Amino acid sequence: METVAEAPELAVLVGLQASGKSTFAARVFAGTHALVSKDLFRRARHRQRRQMRLVDEALSQGVPVVVDNTNPSPHEWTPLVEAGRAHGARVVAYWFPPDVPGALARNAAREGVERVPDVGVYATLRRLRRPSRADGFDAVQEVTFDGRGGFRVRTLEHGGP
Repeated sequence: METVAEAPELAVLVGLQASGKSTFAARVFAGTHALVSKDLFRRARHRQRRQMRLVDEALSQGVPVVVDNTNPSPHEWTPLVEAGRAHGARVVAYWFPPDVPGALARNAAREGVERVPDVGVYATLRRLRRPSRADGFDAVQEVTFDGRGGFRVRTLEHGGP
């Protein structure tokens, strides 16, 4: 009897800088998903092209992927959704609702290249849009801090039947 491999997941994190995306990715997806983040190749000339190549390579090998960038709008996430579809992946958005005071405070505690100028946080906020299944995602999960150093994940929109 032949078994059918389960489609890999493409997890697309959506939220402001310093909203907890990287910590969430490390806690939830480490060991199961390939991490793709433009922060890992800051000096690359064509960061978007490199990101898409890495996503494509992993998904073509059946490896689940988490994309840890701000991905604030369809401009950023549509190519990811299309790549996921091309590989038969289940594409899930993980939405981090904006908490501007919290993000600014966490960002201020960062050092070196990890700290983003406040104007960058506000620029992302202006473009930030909550993803939905209408954007091509199979599901949308909302991620918030649980007040105890962890995260609360709540399904906003289910995928499937």
